[in-house]
Amino acid sequence: MFYNHQQIDRKWQKYWQENQTYKTSEDRSKPKFYALDMFPYPSGAGLHVGHPLGYIASDIFARYKRHQGFNVLHPIGYDSFGLPAEQYAIQTGQHPAVTTEQNITRYEEQMRRIGFSFDWSREVRTSEPSYYKWTQWIFIELFHSWYNRTTDKAEPISTLIEHLNNHGTDQLFAFQNENLNLTAADWQEASEVHKQEILLNYRLAFRAETTVNWCPGLGTVLANDEVKDGKSERGGFPVFQKKMMQWSMRITAYSERLLQGLQNIDWPQPLKDSQEYWIGKSQGASVRFETETANTSIEVFTTRPDTIFGATFIVLAPENPLVDLLTTDSQREEVNKYRDETSRKTERDRMTDVKNVSGAFTGSYVRHPFTDKKMPVYISDYVLMGYGTGAVMAVPAHDERDHRFARKFDLEIINVIDNSLDIQIESYDSKDSVCVNSEFLNGLTYELAKIKIIDEIENRGIGHGKINFRQRDAIFSRQRYWGEPVPVYYKDGMPYTLPTSALPLELPEVEKYLPTEDGDPPLGNARTFAWDEVHQEVVATDRIDGNTVFPLELSTMPGWAGSSWYFLRYMDPANENVFADKEATDYWGQVDLYIGGSEHATGHLLYARFWNMFLKDRGYVSHEEPFRKLINQGMILGMSAFVYRIAGTNRFISKNLITDQEIQRIHVDVSLLKGATDELDVEAFRNWRPEFADAEFILEDGKYITEREVEKMSKSKYNVVNPDEICDEYGADCLRLYEMFLGPLEQSKPWNTQGLTGVYGFLKKFYNLYYNGDEVYVSDDEPTKEEYKVLHTLIKKVIYDLDNFSFNTSVSSFMIAVNELQKLKCSKRKILEPLAVVISPYAPHICEELWSIMGHSSSIETVAFPELNEEYLTEANFDYPVSFNGKMRFKISLGTDLDTDQIEALVMKDERTIQQLGGNLPRKVIIVRNKIVNIVV
Repeated sequence: MFYNHQQIDRKWQKYWQENQTYKTSEDRSKPKFYALDMFPYPSGAGLHVGHPLGYIASDIFARYKRHQGFNVLHPIGYDSFGLPAEQYAIQTGQHPAVTTEQNITRYEEQMRRIGFSFDWSREVRTSEPSYYKWTQWIFIELFHSWYNRTTDKAEPISTLIEHLNNHGTDQLFAFQNENLNLTAADWQEASEVHKQEILLNYRLAFRAETTVNWCPGLGTVLANDEVKDGKSERGGFPVFQKKMMQWSMRITAYSERLLQGLQNIDWPQPLKDSQEYWIGKSQGASVRFETETANTSIEVFTTRPDTIFGATFIVLAPENPLVDLLTTDSQREEVNKYRDETSRKTERDRMTDVKNVSGAFTGSYVRHPFTDKKMPVYISDYVLMGYGTGAVMAVPAHDERDHRFARKFDLEIINVIDNSLDIQIESYDSKDSVCVNSEFLNGLTYELAKIKIIDEIENRGIGHGKINFRQRDAIFSRQRYWGEPVPVYYKDGMPYTLPTSALPLELPEVEKYLPTEDGDPPLGNARTFAWDEVHQEVVATDRIDGNTVFPLELSTMPGWAGSSWYFLRYMDPANENVFADKEATDYWGQVDLYIGGSEHATGHLLYARFWNMFLKDRGYVSHEEPFRKLINQGMILGMSAFVYRIAGTNRFISKNLITDQEIQRIHVDVSLLKGATDELDVEAFRNWRPEFADAEFILEDGKYITEREVEKMSKSKYNVVNPDEICDEYGADCLRLYEMFLGPLEQSKPWNTQGLTGVYGFLKKFYNLYYNGDEVYVSDDEPTKEEYKVLHTLIKKVIYDLDNFSFNTSVSSFMIAVNELQKLKCSKRKILEPLAVVISPYAPHICEELWSIMGHSSSIETVAFPELNEEYLTEANFDYPVSFNGKMRFKISLGTDLDTDQIEALVMKDERTIQQLGGNLPRKVIIVRNKIVNIVV
């Protein structure tokens, strides 16, 4: 029978959509399973075959859990705020919402074609006001919360106000920007503005001056992971370090919980390691070094206080506010020049550049707190303001970077850890020795010396033991248009949140999407974007008077805001009263399976954990961690093609003819190759781009052969394969099976369109098991033991594979089972029906069709997964090797249920045994059931 994949795909996709087959049940008596894919951003390019890999895997597992009787939540939505749509708006004037809608329509068409079992009725989009209303609500909750270190959780700001009113800052243990010392009277007598300033010091969403990655070309602040090699990842614009007033989220309050929580979730270890490193917990001491002339001190945090006697100079981060205070007039020009150079580097660049040594002397000195020696104070880009105090005590004998710095600037190097190296040449960084040249620490091991020196630091009142974290508070401002408006207005220069009744604060219309002439963000172009406090409504900006009408915040939220809680909205997407009903969040709980890329390790995955923990603290959800199990899918790599142009010409030389010519290697679109070969269609190439219209070719055997290379699949490399084309030619099920068949989900693997033919051949063979010629042929005869064995062998393997997320090996098992059943000419209903159910999570379209032609009116999706019966896997007979004096002479097939006496009797009667014995009697017969028979003659 002809397998018409196009007709079958269309038929069942239409059926699923019309019947809402995958709509999540509200029946909470069933066990739940929540399968989720990382939020896609709908780009204009649409999907290529690399994108669906993780979606296919989660879809297979979601379908499997439905067959097992679970109430499955498998939703989809779009992280639809983003820079690309805004950049397109700037270039063309087209509103980002229009571009985004077009892109989403394209994405949805492609995903429906692949047959994903999403509950489309729960779709959310971060750019829809009905969604970002609740993103704004969560921001307001964060603004009106503080972190109480005593109870170790976030609490309403009202409890902080109560404490300040009764006790001031006495016995107040909070996460804060700076330590304040206030009495209850100080608080009570403070003005409204001053009180708001005090509260900003504690709020979880707060505004403060921060060093940021400023990108003038994009007109916005970028996160570290959006900057590469000093340029923006989007557009390649230069990025500078700049101090700006920014909204921030106090994620540092959750550093310890984020760290400890990693022990309770089933995530890939490399991803956990990334988060652990990013959070960067370290234990050490905070020590003050008094300056000689500036009437101030420099506080440093060190993880190696045991080496303090080896400290010979201090290094400040170039952006440390103390630099202005400590720089002498004679050094100011050099220092300012160095600070300007450093501003062109991101923090990530500074952290990774371990080879280059640079810095500038401030002209000032401090006194060593134990030896009273003078120590020069330098600045250098290897010290970061965001880690510790933005200052380090340099111990060049025992720190590689300090050592290189000391060598460059000819600074003193003092050995304080016993070792045999020449520390003037190289540093010795080990903790496995004892202290020397360290007065009262001499002879002590690292652990003992660390305890003793911290005690002495605290006894002398020059510092204290301290736990520090590398993680910084998260910048929460973007100077862009296409993002969630921040629901804040400014009164007397202080931020106040809008009442929740005014949400959503919608994006206003603007004439242009660029910053204003005054340098304000694009929202500054809006004519109606001010807050009337009396009437509680948004009004025209020309009505701002500072009395009843106030300016609104002009920054928008960052890209990660909407994706930090979307998994909760899916639980209750239509609720207009709360972001999600508590009963719904309690029922669905954690995401049971989350699949996405490892590139989100220190971005989305940290922020989502942080917001979820906050919402738990405030009683809105019951679970600490949002994602119970996470899998990072690998990439599907493209097979790029390259042509070689002789430099300075428009002549292209075939790959195997290149000798010593100076050549340029140029990506060429893989669609310009002839069929599945490496040969370039030269006429198609000439028509591809105007610059190649007059191209000349140096051919080999009349052909131009391209170079091929496996790379990341990317539009810029012209190596993308469109899944629509694969669905047209081979069908959605073939695409799904092939992507799983390529290899383990977590590994990266190259795409090869030629490989689809083998999988397509399997599908045709599988389809025709149910036909005799052009007629459906399924009998009600009882299957043979051999047929049952094939089926239950497959069931056992697929259950094991799916429970272990080994999707690729199941596809191999399908092929083996279908081949064996074809050889057996199996047409038995009791075999073919469960076979279709077992394969259906992977290939739903063909299995729905086969289920239908067998006489069923309902979807195969509702059918229970076949139960494994191990009895069918037990062999009825065993082929015993029969040996004489240890040498195997023949095999005999006997029942596995026979005892040793029965086995011996049957073996001794066998003609081959009689022939081997030659009339002699055996001295001994050794029998191990279901293993061996050995006759000793």
